[in-house]
Amino acid sequence: MMRGKHSATRHSAASARRAMVPPRHGRWVSLMLAMAAGLSGCATYADLPLGSGAGADSVAQLTAPTSAMPLPALATHRFDPGDGLDVTEVAMLAVANSPQLRVKRDELGIAQAQAFAAGLLPDPQLALSADFPRQSGAGLSTAYSLGLSEDITALLTRSSRLATARGQASQVNLDLLWAEWQTVAQARLLFDQVVNLRAQQARLEHEQAALATVSGYIRSALQAGNLTYDSASAGLNAEADVHKRLADTAIALHQAQSDLHQLLGLAPTATLDLVGPPYFSQPTPAQVQAALDDLPRRRPDLLALQAGYQSQQAKLRSAILAQFPALNIGFNTARDTSAVYTNGLSIGITLPLFDRNRGNIAIERATRQQLHDDYAARVLGTRGDMQRITRDLATLDQQLATLGAHARQLDQARASAERAWQAGMLDWPTYLAIRGNALGADLDLRQVQLERAKQSIALEALLGNTDLAATHPASTQASPP
Repeated sequence: MMRGKHSATRHSAASARRAMVPPRHGRWVSLMLAMAAGLSGCATYADLPLGSGAGADSVAQLTAPTSAMPLPALATHRFDPGDGLDVTEVAMLAVANSPQLRVKRDELGIAQAQAFAAGLLPDPQLALSADFPRQSGAGLSTAYSLGLSEDITALLTRSSRLATARGQASQVNLDLLWAEWQTVAQARLLFDQVVNLRAQQARLEHEQAALATVSGYIRSALQAGNLTYDSASAGLNAEADVHKRLADTAIALHQAQSDLHQLLGLAPTATLDLVGPPYFSQPTPAQVQAALDDLPRRRPDLLALQAGYQSQQAKLRSAILAQFPALNIGFNTARDTSAVYTNGLSIGITLPLFDRNRGNIAIERATRQQLHDDYAARVLGTRGDMQRITRDLATLDQQLATLGAHARQLDQARASAERAWQAGMLDWPTYLAIRGNALGADLDLRQVQLERAKQSIALEALLGNTDLAATHPASTQASPP
C-alpha cells in the first residue's frame, strides 16, 4: 500500500510538471535546451605571448626534417651539420626555419580556416518575445511569440562560396610551395656569396701581407731621400687600393652573412661553418626546352595563378547568383493575451529594383579579366627570362674559360716576379704592376663565378628541375693565393 501511495504521488508530481509546459510547445523548449547544451562546446580564449625574436644561438638548435622538404634533391640529402654545412644542407635549414616561410605557412592556415568557414551552414535565427497584460482579468494571460527562420539564399550560394574559398586555399598553398622554391634559390645564392667573398677576403689579405715588404722598402727609401713622392706614388697607391678593396669586401661579406643568418632564423652571433663547393648547374638545351613545354603544369607560381583564376570564376558565379532576390523563410508559433494559440509562416524577400548586385558582378568580372591577363603576362615573362638566362649562361661560360686561362697565366707571372724581386733582379714598380694585374684577374674571375652562380640558380628556380646539380669544374676556379 505504501509503495502504491508513493507511486501515485510521483505520478501526480510528474503530471503537474508536464502541465506546466504546454504539450505543443515542448519541442520549442527542447530546442532551446539543445542550443544551451551546444554552447558548452564553444571555443575558449588562450593568451599567446610575443616572442623575443632573438633567433637560434647555434645551428645545433635547428632541425631540417626531410619530410618537410619541397624538392626531391633536398628530401634525399643526408643532413649532418656536425661536419659543417654544405649548400644543400643550408637550403634544407632555410626551408625548415625561415621566418618568412613561417609567415607564409600561417597565411595558409588562415586560408584553410576560411575554406572551413565557407562550408559551414548558416545558423538559424530564433526569435522570442513576450507581452504582459497591464490589467488583470478573467481569461487574460501572458502573450508570447516564438519563431525560427533560416536564410535560404545563403544555402543556395554555399557551393559557390565553398568553391571560391577552396580555390583561394589552393592558391595560397601553391604560393607557399613557390616561396619554398625561392627560399631554396636564395639560400644557394647566399651560400655562394659568402663562400666567394670569404675567398676574396683571403686573397686580399694575402696580397696585403705580400705588399707590406714592398711598402716598407718604399717608405725607407722616402725617408732616406732616395725616392720622391711622385715616383713612390704607384707603390703607395697599390697598398691603399688593397686596403680599400679589403674593406669593401668585408662590408659585402657582413651583409651576405647577415642575410643568411636571417634566412635560417639564426642569431647574428651564431657561427656558420660552410663547407663544400658552391652550387652549380648546367642544364642542357633539351632540358630547358622540356621545361618550357611543361611550364604551366609544373611551376607552382603559375599553378597558383590558375587556382586563383578558378577561385575568381566561382566568385563571379556567386555574385551572379546573389543578384536574385534574397529569401528568408521562418516558422513561428504564438499565444495572445486571450490564450489563443496560432502557428504561422514568414517569408522575407528582397525586391531587386535598384541594386540587383550589379556593382559586385561588375567588380568580379573585371577582377577575373585582370587575373586572366596577369597569368598570360607571367607566362610570357617567364619564357623570356628563361631564354635570356640561357644565353647569359653561355656567354658567362665563355668568359669564365677566358678569364680562368688569363688568371692562371698572370698567377704564374706573379710567382716568377716574386722570386725575381726577392733575388734583387726586379725593380719594385714592375713587381707591383705584375702583382696588381694578377690580383685584378683573380678578383674579376671570382666576380664572374658569382654572377654565373646567380644566373644558374635563377634558371633552375624557373625550370623547377632539381637534377642539375654538379660541382664547379676545376678549370673555372681562381688560383689560390
